[in-house]
Amino acid sequence: MFTPQGPTLRELAVQAFSSTMRGYDLLAPKFDLTPYRTPDRVLEALTDTVRPLGPFERGLDVCCGTGAGVGVLRGLCQERVTGVDFSVGMLDVARAAHTGDPGGPTVDWVRADALALPFEGAFDLALSLGAFGHFLPKERPELFDQVYEALRPGGLFVFPVGAPPAVGSRAYWSLLGFDLAMRARNALWRPPFVMYYRTFPLADVVDDLVGTGFTVRLLPMREFGRRPDGSPRVRLVVAARG
Repeated sequence: MFTPQGPTLRELAVQAFSSTMRGYDLLAPKFDLTPYRTPDRVLEALTDTVRPLGPFERGLDVCCGTGAGVGVLRGLCQERVTGVDFSVGMLDVARAAHTGDPGGPTVDWVRADALALPFEGAFDLALSLGAFGHFLPKERPELFDQVYEALRPGGLFVFPVGAPPAVGSRAYWSLLGFDLAMRARNALWRPPFVMYYRTFPLADVVDDLVGTGFTVRLLPMREFGRRPDGSPRVRLVVAARG
């Protein structure tokens, strides 16, 4: 799963017993060498699915990490793109990765907590990739409210959601085991490191978005095909601010 150039077992252990913010500061220089980086295939499919929903002028990558979503937004937005994250280390890596990119919109980097975004009516497109496991279910309404306020009227908040693995499959047990281990770690160790894979069920997410004021539709990401029951393997959630 990890390349020889990626983080060592010791480095991962130190990260796991740090706070969420400190853990990502430590992991940042090698993050893109881990399996946690959003795969290019997902980034390309996301770009292809979102582009027909535009045009867009200003984009926001919520919890931008090392800037994968910023790269998507640079191909979709005409004027300005902003990456926001609470980890200085991740922002430093993202800034270095995108410095000197020719052409395209202006890119800004902002350090802020996603539960206290310093924007109001500034963007017509927001996205987030791989970050929702860092928010407890009770925090989702506040997170969605912050994104809602950051968007212009009619602006879109988009993110992909994969279908849950079949009960009893290897992926099912792997994700369940990870979440149980994290719950045990956070019960026994402080500060907590918040990261769970099974706390973002689509039906509850849609309910929270609608409760915030978004109008929600789901688009199949066709590049990933369909499950045996005919449902999409990956959906794009498209939440529009009223």
